[in-house]
Amino acid sequence: MPLALAAPLAACTARTPAAGGPDTPVVLRLAHSLSDKHPTSVAIRGFADDLAERSSGRITVEIFASGQLGSEGAVIGQMRQGIIDLVRAASPSLASLHAGYHTFGLPFLFETEEDMHTVMDSPEMEDFYRSSADLGFIGLTHYTSGMRSFYTKSTPILTPEDLRGLKFRIQDMRSQTEMMKSLGGAPVVMSFGDTYTGLQTGLIDGAESNETVLTDSAHGEVAKVFSRTRHTCIPDVLLISSAAWERLSPEDRDLVVDAARASSLAHRDAWAESVAQAEEDAIAMGVEFLDDVDRTAFQEATAEVAQSFATEYAEVAELIDTIDRVLQEGSA
Repeated sequence: MPLALAAPLAACTARTPAAGGPDTPVVLRLAHSLSDKHPTSVAIRGFADDLAERSSGRITVEIFASGQLGSEGAVIGQMRQGIIDLVRAASPSLASLHAGYHTFGLPFLFETEEDMHTVMDSPEMEDFYRSSADLGFIGLTHYTSGMRSFYTKSTPILTPEDLRGLKFRIQDMRSQTEMMKSLGGAPVVMSFGDTYTGLQTGLIDGAESNETVLTDSAHGEVAKVFSRTRHTCIPDVLLISSAAWERLSPEDRDLVVDAARASSLAHRDAWAESVAQAEEDAIAMGVEFLDDVDRTAFQEATAEVAQSFATEYAEVAELIDTIDRVLQEGSA
């Protein structure tokens, strides 16, 4: 274990564990990798404050932000061991533990952000969240991380052919690797912190994310074309360890779930505002936003990715069917 993490973890393990009962103080430890200013970090602090208020101060949440306790994979492992009680994670980060989570990294799974919310808010997703209890974690709610698109130093990406021969930074997710290959681009797995330099030096030609990356991480200083392909809409999830969940009383479980749900709803307006502000600021930086993207061509080019995952993983096939059903019922 790195020395930098030893002290925080030692302090973490020494703190009061989650417990049950109407008069028993409960301390929940929450870790995530986002900066304090990120809209999701703000939502998580809102969750902590709301939970304290709902419980009259009896349930408190200690937040370890900005990767203080390690990478996303590391804190997920700590949660499963009971060292940490709560974790915010990108949903596909859980795919090695529960194959169904591969689904959320697939291209064009959701046509819009609203479709994603419709599905993630559904009773069917509550059942999915609980299906990982034996794996050491349970889902509480989701947070949007926006619609992801391609951005480059100078090359418009309007059709799949525009990606051919270009090197794009991607997250360390198999679904993204397969998506880039299907489009003819060269996937480059790179830490997010190295992306700015990669763009600046030409190590990569572009990357993919939502609009806020242009300003919050200053990528708009070196990437001047943002093509709205909106190829993925990957929800973040707020998780609780199965051990902590079992130690909570039924009444306290309800308080935790209700506060988590309220934070998800509040986050949506804050996220929309942050995206609008990021676009305004990025335009002032000289970034050009392109909307004349042939999304149908991108959908057709990447259709085989979802088919391949559904064939390989029964959990993915089942969840895709569930998503389709929820959306069809919602539009009926």
